[in-house]
Amino acid sequence: MLDLADYERKAHEAVMAFWGNREAARQKQIEAGRIDAGERAGVTAGKNMDGFVAMVIDLVHANGLGHAQIHKERRVLTLPGYFRPTKLWDLLVIHEGRLIAGVELKSQVGPSFGNNFNNRTEEAIGMAHDLWTAYREGALGQHPRPFIGWMMMVEDHPASRSPVRDASPHFPVFREFQGASYLKRYDILCQRLVQEQLYTSAALMASPRSAVGDGAFQDLSDLTSLKTFVTTFAGHIAAEAARSA
Repeated sequence: MLDLADYERKAHEAVMAFWGNREAARQKQIEAGRIDAGERAGVTAGKNMDGFVAMVIDLVHANGLGHAQIHKERRVLTLPGYFRPTKLWDLLVIHEGRLIAGVELKSQVGPSFGNNFNNRTEEAIGMAHDLWTAYREGALGQHPRPFIGWMMMVEDHPASRSPVRDASPHFPVFREFQGASYLKRYDILCQRLVQEQLYTSAALMASPRSAVGDGAFQDLSDLTSLKTFVTTFAGHIAAEAARSA
């Protein structure tokens, strides 16, 4: 039986830490007399998603691979690519020389949600395609496919839930994107990342800034829910533990 390691409580704590760390980073810059433009002041500390990293690590330990190498330091997070030499990931799980899992964690807050959506999309697609092509060519050895995960936190805000219009003068935009909010677009992206087998699982969470006090967040669909991500990941880890037993 899978052990989900009390992930719901840890996820709420991770959300509170996400918003708390952003505010702490902003206040630190104010005190130092150095303020980045816009929302960048809240991300320069680079620790906003650490609560989710800890949650994923707990799932590894709880499902039989506590003796695996779990990497989260920048100097040991590089994997080979096919279209480029290497790519940094946010978390790697390696056991007996095999890549068991690679996870990427991203976030986006307002007020301007349109600025980064295309960049996030291109990055998510590109790094997965690069990795799987390198895997096909033997860069990761002749081993079973690793778990490749993408986790995304987006601010739940009127601007992220409002319909967005697109201009495509020559050919029509796919119907599901027409008038879709940025949260809906992210949900479509995450669903398709999984459906096209670019990622084993992709989670999308929407959370308001007020969640600094209670850790509140919402899923957008069953396929992209945090529970789906956690159960899929735990199952993969448990299967790898059984394989190496």
